[in-house]
Amino acid sequence: MTPPDTSADATTPGQALRIEDAVNDVCPWSGKPISADSLTLYSGAVVGFCKPECRDKFARAVQAFEDALQARRVEKAGLHQ
Repeated sequence: MTPPDTSADATTPGQALRIEDAVNDVCPWSGKPISADSLTLYSGAVVGFCKPECRDKFARAVQAFEDALQARRVEKAGLHQ
C-alpha cells in the first residue's frame, strides 16, 4: 500500500491547494490559525498548518505510521528476515 501523499505539491498540474478548502481552521500542532503556504492533502482532503514546518512534521508522522504498519504487515505475513 502506498502511503497517502501529504506533500504540498499533491495537486493536479495548474491546481493549487486553497485555504478555503481546508477541513480545519487551526493548526493541529500549535493551535494557531492555518496559513495558505502550509497546506497539504491527506486522504483527499486539504489540511492546513500554521507554518511549513508543522506541515512537514505532519508528513513525517504520517510516513512513520505507514512504515510501522507496513513492518507489522510483513511480520504478520511471516516475511521478515
